[in-house]
Amino acid sequence: MQKFVRRYMLDPCAWLALGLLAYQYWILFNPDLPLVERATHLVLTLAIAFLSTPFLKTKPSSALNKAISVLMFALVVVVGCYYYFESERLSSRIENVSPIETYDIVICTILIGLLLEAVRRTVGYVLLIVIITFLLYGVFGYLLPGQMSFSNISWTEWSEIFGMTTSGILGVTTATSTNFIFYFIVFGVVYSSVGGGRLFIELAIKLVGKSKGGGAKVAIIGSSLMGTISGSAVANVTATGVFTIPLMKRTGITPEKAAAYEAIASTGGQLMPPIMGIAAFVMAEMLATSYTNIALAGIFPALAFYFSLFVFAGIHANKTNTGTLNDEDINEIKSIFPRLNMLLPPVVLVIGLVMGYSAQISVVWATITCFIAPFLSKDTRYDLKNIPQMVLDSGIQAAKIACPIMAIGLVVSVAIQSNLALKFASGLIDMGGGSYTVSLIMIVLGCIIMGMGLPTVAAYIIGAVLYVPALKELGVSELQAHFFVMYFCVLSMVTPPVSLASFAAAGVANTDAMRTSVEAFKICAVAFLIPFAFLADEALLFIGSYVDILLAGVGLIFSTVIWAIGVIGFAKRRMNKLERIIMMACGFFAMISQTASAIWLIAIGTSLVYLAYHWLTKNKEPTLAHSLNHTK
Repeated sequence: MQKFVRRYMLDPCAWLALGLLAYQYWILFNPDLPLVERATHLVLTLAIAFLSTPFLKTKPSSALNKAISVLMFALVVVVGCYYYFESERLSSRIENVSPIETYDIVICTILIGLLLEAVRRTVGYVLLIVIITFLLYGVFGYLLPGQMSFSNISWTEWSEIFGMTTSGILGVTTATSTNFIFYFIVFGVVYSSVGGGRLFIELAIKLVGKSKGGGAKVAIIGSSLMGTISGSAVANVTATGVFTIPLMKRTGITPEKAAAYEAIASTGGQLMPPIMGIAAFVMAEMLATSYTNIALAGIFPALAFYFSLFVFAGIHANKTNTGTLNDEDINEIKSIFPRLNMLLPPVVLVIGLVMGYSAQISVVWATITCFIAPFLSKDTRYDLKNIPQMVLDSGIQAAKIACPIMAIGLVVSVAIQSNLALKFASGLIDMGGGSYTVSLIMIVLGCIIMGMGLPTVAAYIIGAVLYVPALKELGVSELQAHFFVMYFCVLSMVTPPVSLASFAAAGVANTDAMRTSVEAFKICAVAFLIPFAFLADEALLFIGSYVDILLAGVGLIFSTVIWAIGVIGFAKRRMNKLERIIMMACGFFAMISQTASAIWLIAIGTSLVYLAYHWLTKNKEPTLAHSLNHTK
């Protein structure tokens, strides 16, 4: 009891987390004014962030850390009091007309300082530098020459925009965190705590463990399923990689390749419906559409992504005779059947979304099911004493994700007020010489560079502000443009030289981070073509007739398989360089062409004819494993 009191009753973070949960679920059924809801969410998550993350991580228990955290908390309280007592005035005032008081400017300045420090503590310096750069541009941009200049906006006006309206810090990014992201974070924390995450890995072992390349396939399936719950590639790597990476290494897969498989699978979870990453919820808010529409649009691109990895793992295992689990690894997993009740929460979530309920209501019912489902079997029951820790973990994780998202509202505001987005779009197209292909390549590079060192959602929001207008000027629809940007921002997690998911996986595998990153890039190279596929055919985003959608989807999946075969250079037997080039070329042109177009038909037809020939001809060249055994 004393331990419980010390751990939770005397921990202000635990009380704040409980307050955040209580408030969030209250407004779900009793909505308040948008400004009030977002301001309360902002204040509570900021307070939790400062109390749970030290100022100096090298000396978390030092007196300096504690003193600064108390000071930050006190300033958050001041900001909270401001929004509480001024909520009626702020909600009823008219922007650009109502007066701005001196204390409004002071509070806004304090709030910006708090957000910048919270960003530094939660995600590091990269995003902090990006936000500060945009702030400096907003304040001093009028001094720049040429098109980059805009009319001077005083700090008084910026204070109104940033802190007193729902178009600044309390704008679309904070709204997304308040209305969507929070509830899915709680679901992920609770589901993992009651044993759902481990079940995904063990279920994958039972399903594909005995197949060729089962070790890698387990990581691909298990981490993708877990990735849809967590919404964070790095968090997924650290949660599932400690199990899957040693498992793969025991099957003969090199540490770099094992870490690469885990990094890719965890990253792809953010693209996998029904619960995609946090960026997908932001996209739904930006497009003013339901999350269900976003999830439907993501089905075939995600299936193609994972199917290509799955085929890659199987072909690579056949080629090298590595990656297959032994009976001991498979048999040590207890029977899955008595624990299938733990699949109820995600099933409830999917059913809710399919039946047309809102994402929030669906995930709330799924979260409630998390507490009930474990008690349906004696093998899955959990200790109710774990609930306080779930509350605390939910609050801390929500704060760590909410703070950078809310701070990006500053970037969005500056980009809109300075008209930077349209200027950037025009400049980008001019630099591309008016060429559609060159402009797309420049946008791809921009998204990947933007994503280096940034959380996916941060990279996506900034990328959407800067690059979506350019894509729309090139004639791309808004949904295609947003998905294009999001995909490459997600893939930046495994793209050298700075790839956070690959680095995290390398740490778990105790291997070289850069080699892991390069290996991951090679394995998932096909994923970099998938966005070009849905630019060529919007049916891949579930737009059009069901026949068109199905044909396009099956064609894309088959194209990725062709590409994977060509990359590895092995089907029934080894391929020479010319054969590999033919297969890769067929896969490439099939992916980037309109479904059923002449080029698409030629590419698909050529690959089918060649595969039939390849499969029927005699195996003249032995596999690598056979050659090594013969040598021995």
